[in-house]
Amino acid sequence: MHETDLLTIGAFAKASRLSPKALRLYDDLELLRPARVDPDTGYRYYALGQLRRARLVAWLRRLGMPLALIREVCDLASRDPGAAAAEIRAHWARVEAETAVRRDLAAFLVDHLSTPAREDTVMLELRYAAHSDRGLVRPANQDAAYAGRRLLAVADGYGPGGGSASDAAVRALAALDTPEAPSGSVLDLLEDAVREANRAVRETAGPRETGPEGTGTTLTAMLWTGSALALAHIGDSRAYVLRDGALFRITHDHTVVQSLLDEGRLIEEEAESHPQRFLLLKSLSSGPEPLPDLRLHEARPGDRYLLCSDGLSTTVPDDRIRHLLTASPGPAEAARALTEAANRAGGPDNVSCVVADVVEATA
Repeated sequence: MHETDLLTIGAFAKASRLSPKALRLYDDLELLRPARVDPDTGYRYYALGQLRRARLVAWLRRLGMPLALIREVCDLASRDPGAAAAEIRAHWARVEAETAVRRDLAAFLVDHLSTPAREDTVMLELRYAAHSDRGLVRPANQDAAYAGRRLLAVADGYGPGGGSASDAAVRALAALDTPEAPSGSVLDLLEDAVREANRAVRETAGPRETGPEGTGTTLTAMLWTGSALALAHIGDSRAYVLRDGALFRITHDHTVVQSLLDEGRLIEEEAESHPQRFLLLKSLSSGPEPLPDLRLHEARPGDRYLLCSDGLSTTVPDDRIRHLLTASPGPAEAARALTEAANRAGGPDNVSCVVADVVEATA
């Protein structure tokens, strides 16, 4: 190819809507290599045929896609455009899910900072109970459930050391269950505790037990501040709130099937029987350290919170869960009623429930 058939870096930058600085970076990262580099001056030249990849890179950067994923999508686009489109769709579904979490946090902070402090603010506290059951099929219980003055947690272990993993995760968080409300950033405290929990699980699992067939655990936990609950969530255990008679799920499953639902590639009816419906995308394990979903949830007197393993949520429909939470007079009765409902439905898995009521503090 003759040099006259090539575009200078400036001309190529203009045509591709990428800056010369970006082009030099993408050359260094081997994402977009020039067609020719002058051996004397080091000046870069690009072929017209590279414009398609360059424009795709520019569009993906505008989406905020990480460079490592951009490389994968661009390589896929040259071989299988449909697969590249699926990756973009999956990326955007993750962005929307993360944006929803940040939106909820922003709304809480706006409301929190906009509301003037009042001296006659009603003091609130939690009344709580936890219950865990082996179920009717599994040989052992690999769940762990914890309910305390400040901390609520459910962990669902898997693999040969699943029971030890779930216990280790919950024990690591139990240090947050102090008599006084936590000081400092409660979300930072909870994130640090989840990091400690992951280290504890990793030590429990050992170096050989990696991958989806190894040992690990889900973790869903809430930390009480006195007026709000800070949530940390990894996996497919769940948290719900019963408020004014309506049941709301406040966690998002980290599963293959949920990602397919988010992308519009499955409908709810198909998800219920999908062969990968139990395959996790995130968990505490020997693998890479996962980022938990973190958010603050404003509490109101009369709220009833439920944390549960998937032994309940995959066995008992949401409308039945709502009914049992509404009908039970206290947290202990609710936790037992939910566990019994899962066992009456066949008890195919371990089932754990933590139920907590937000009430006005007694003198």
